[in-house]
Amino acid sequence: MIKWNADLYDNKHSFVAKYGEDLLSWLDARENETILDLGCGTGQLTHEITKSGATVTGMDASAEMIEKATAAYPGTKFFVGDATGFETSQQYDAVFSNATLHWINDQDAALTAVNKALKPGGRFVLEMGGKNNIKSIADAVVTTLQEKELLEGQPFQFWYFPSVAAYTTLLEQHGFTVESVLYFNRPTPLTGEDGMKNWIDMFGSFLFRNIDAAKAATVTQEAVARLKPTNYSNGTWYADYVRLRIKAIKN
Repeated sequence: MIKWNADLYDNKHSFVAKYGEDLLSWLDARENETILDLGCGTGQLTHEITKSGATVTGMDASAEMIEKATAAYPGTKFFVGDATGFETSQQYDAVFSNATLHWINDQDAALTAVNKALKPGGRFVLEMGGKNNIKSIADAVVTTLQEKELLEGQPFQFWYFPSVAAYTTLLEQHGFTVESVLYFNRPTPLTGEDGMKNWIDMFGSFLFRNIDAAKAATVTQEAVARLKPTNYSNGTWYADYVRLRIKAIKN
């Protein structure tokens, strides 16, 4: 499991919550509804949902994230839980998930858990990385590791970026009817001159799990240099995000 740096997440990667705000229109939370924010991070979007009058619970696998969310929003319930095996004492009107599901290898277990957490007719609103998400960044790191003969043993199948067809089929197999789908490119500006380095440090640290810190830093530096011609423009770094957004209803 990745150990998340909650401060780096908030300070340098606040775009995760910022772009997630657009997903809230798909959720369309209503007063007195019960909603689970699956993979809530440090709680910004959980808090935004509460403004609708809904009762919202935030869940994340990272104790560090939950600790920060609880401190920031003491009026909201948060708990530590694994998306592939969580259980709740109630069923919710909706489950909301932004930028979380692409970190999960066992999608069958996750969708089973989500289905159990929803009332019949409840809605599942999600956004995740879609097919070819951050392909240029992954390719740059992999190529650099390969050139340095450090590729063997690295866990490069960690991310899960499905096609529209693959994920909608999976949802149907797990008892959902897909109501709306959007698949789109979203080049995302990164903060500061070290934006790409910080992105790799934050979201790609698992790529260096089996090599020492000095070698990992060298690989990151060279991967960043490799990316500059394609992912740096007018003083700003960009990550080549491709997003998959879905609204599905529990049968």
